[in-house]
Amino acid sequence: MAFGTDVGIDLGTATVLIYVKGKGIVLNEPSVVAVDKVNKIIKKVGIEAQQMLGRAPGTIEPVRPLKDGVISDYDLTEKMIKYFLRKVLGNTSFWPRIMVCVPSSITEVEILAVRNAVKKAGARHVYIIEEPIAAAIGAGIDIIKPCGNMVVDIGGGTTDIAVISLGGVANKTSIKIAGDRFDEALIKYIRRKFNVLIGDRTAQDTKEAIGCVYMPTDVISIPVKGRCLMTGLPKTIDVNSEDMLAAFEEPANAISDAVCRVLEGTEPELVADISKNKIHLTGGGSLVKGLAELLTVRTGIQTVVAEDAVSCVVRGTGIALENEKLFAAISHNALMSD
Repeated sequence: MAFGTDVGIDLGTATVLIYVKGKGIVLNEPSVVAVDKVNKIIKKVGIEAQQMLGRAPGTIEPVRPLKDGVISDYDLTEKMIKYFLRKVLGNTSFWPRIMVCVPSSITEVEILAVRNAVKKAGARHVYIIEEPIAAAIGAGIDIIKPCGNMVVDIGGGTTDIAVISLGGVANKTSIKIAGDRFDEALIKYIRRKFNVLIGDRTAQDTKEAIGCVYMPTDVISIPVKGRCLMTGLPKTIDVNSEDMLAAFEEPANAISDAVCRVLEGTEPELVADISKNKIHLTGGGSLVKGLAELLTVRTGIQTVVAEDAVSCVVRGTGIALENEKLFAAISHNALMSD
């Protein structure tokens, strides 16, 4: 078996992103697999599978094989990774060296599951690192310097908060409250207030359109379609920024509370560095409007959303793969390598 190129993977609950050395980010697709329930055959993967959510016939089930940032269905995860690798590398016998990112809270058993799934999908060597480290690199932070930086990476299933210095993590926490929890909170709120049921895709689209956790200057309203729980018939309601603020209050406060706890447990010198360097938000969940403003108010430290926040983690793996010194530092602190 021939050796191949280097690949970085952000194996997220909601999305998989892949970086190929020398090419950049070559894939950004939903972590969804559509399975035929009768013969257990995979019908679609990624974008095509996501389009089936809420619309698939009874014999086909769209499944998200990762939950809260870790593998919940090993076989489907392995097949999904293999499909994506084949899509970006072609049907080749070249086995790549792969750096894959995982949440900070992952257990040794869960790490082993990720390593084995990636290995069986076609990796020559596997390096498993924590998402906040990769996110910090992707956000343009020099993690090797003896200087404290805080990264809050909000994905689909988990929010990882870490204070990074000298290439390692000085303090951290990980909570299972992130983008998906915002969607769930909106579904519950609309059901409670309007007696209308909306689907996951509608909740996500509404969040992206007018979602906010800090009161905006202008109140925006958009029509949202769902099913009336009284009549069972389609119904359109108007949802505005104030509704979003109320719906997102609980998950937003949980994230800000976690950030404050990490700061409280961090050495004073590092907190002083963070005050100067700002708190950096990464991940798709960080794009909810007002989150940076909320954390700035809660912590007293200016908080900013990183440029191209969604791809920071996988971009960080790519930068590390292109930089031997950085790769050596990350590999030394990897959760697992072979």
